[in-house]
Amino acid sequence: MSKTKTAFFCQNCGAQHTQWKGKCATCGEWNTIVEEIIQKEEKRDWKPSSNNQKISAKPIKVADIELNPEERIVTKNKELNTVLGGGLVKGSVVLLGGEPGIGKSTLLLQIALKISQNVLYVSGEESASQIKMRAERIDSNNQSCLVLTETNTQNIFRNIEENNPDILVIDSIQTLHTNSIDSSPGSISQIRETTAELIKFAKETATPVLLIGHINKEGNIAGPKILEHMVDVVLQFEGDRNHTYRILRAHKNRFGSTSELGIYEMLSDGLREVTNPSEILISEKDADLSGTAIASTLEGIRPLMIEVQALVSSAVYGTPQRTTTGYNLKRLHMILAVLEKRAGFKLGAKDVFLNITGGIQVDDPAIDLAVVAAILSSNQDIAISPKVCFAAEVGLAGEIRPVSKIDQRIMEAEKLGYQTLVASKYNKISLKNISIKLVLVGKIEEVFATLFA
Repeated sequence: MSKTKTAFFCQNCGAQHTQWKGKCATCGEWNTIVEEIIQKEEKRDWKPSSNNQKISAKPIKVADIELNPEERIVTKNKELNTVLGGGLVKGSVVLLGGEPGIGKSTLLLQIALKISQNVLYVSGEESASQIKMRAERIDSNNQSCLVLTETNTQNIFRNIEENNPDILVIDSIQTLHTNSIDSSPGSISQIRETTAELIKFAKETATPVLLIGHINKEGNIAGPKILEHMVDVVLQFEGDRNHTYRILRAHKNRFGSTSELGIYEMLSDGLREVTNPSEILISEKDADLSGTAIASTLEGIRPLMIEVQALVSSAVYGTPQRTTTGYNLKRLHMILAVLEKRAGFKLGAKDVFLNITGGIQVDDPAIDLAVVAAILSSNQDIAISPKVCFAAEVGLAGEIRPVSKIDQRIMEAEKLGYQTLVASKYNKISLKNISIKLVLVGKIEEVFATLFA
């Protein structure tokens, strides 16, 4: 019997070490190196080849490379298509991460049941009857989706050869194991090896592979960081399990933009696509309340109308508090300093609380003007009309700066029924014959005079 071999791996970057160390020399993280049992064997391919001779690749000139358009499989889920950049690219490997219970398995099963391709859904966490119960809730009569409860990659590949699916779904990558390594499922070496086998299968057969990945307590996908570098697309499914809305973001996408997002609502019969995100980002209220302003922002190519809420009150405990939710705290400090220095508003001795409704994180500087309007509205205790929206950046000199794609923002505001849009007078607007009123300003003083005169 061969002697058991062990090695030390970094849980963060996947680097291998000869002995345990407190600090990883590759990524610099502390206390991330763990010992794992390994067995050095000849690497097994996902499909045994009858020809043992390997064909070596030869270099080729860039000018001689043929550029083939990416062939995509368009799913019946428009939100997913938008995030992926138009659909699933053949031969791509997509990794979907998210908290437990957020709806990862529901999303991929829903896609597998409603797509018009042959899908093999491999589950290592649930039984076939559990998957059947979820499929009945989704209420689909799909007959081309096959379910396999298996964790051994060699058995999975044998089933793939028999059924020849067009799309492969793995739930989840942390449950798989391969016979070429003796370590336990979920270990760094197993995750890396099983992912490598699936990637090789996807590239050689042009079959899209969708992987579900668990996340750790820090919110990152569990396993070595190299896992995210190996796959083509990394998607993050975000949201609060106590609320019904979910947000799908692309953290990495080799075939499209990473600035797109998809929004879903979790219902008893599955995930509903939210085609109008403003319905969850703008709260319903019966009366006009001070401290709220509507901002026009962009996520990728999608314009969104979001509500900014501010509360300004006298500091009770001496030191003023500054708290934000969904907005950069340092940028709030900058805006408060501009209001104090350039516009003469005495906010240094007051608590300021800022919230972006809907539970999303916004980095677009175009919402600066809405933040200013919400703060001034709360400070003056005067409500802003709910038919007014804002789209401009605020500079350190107190000037109102132009933002990109102003025409798209105006069209979205007009479509949603807003009557007035406040923007920078330095923006170049090419739209003609629009019904919405444009108020173009250059300084914060003009904004204050327009809203509260």
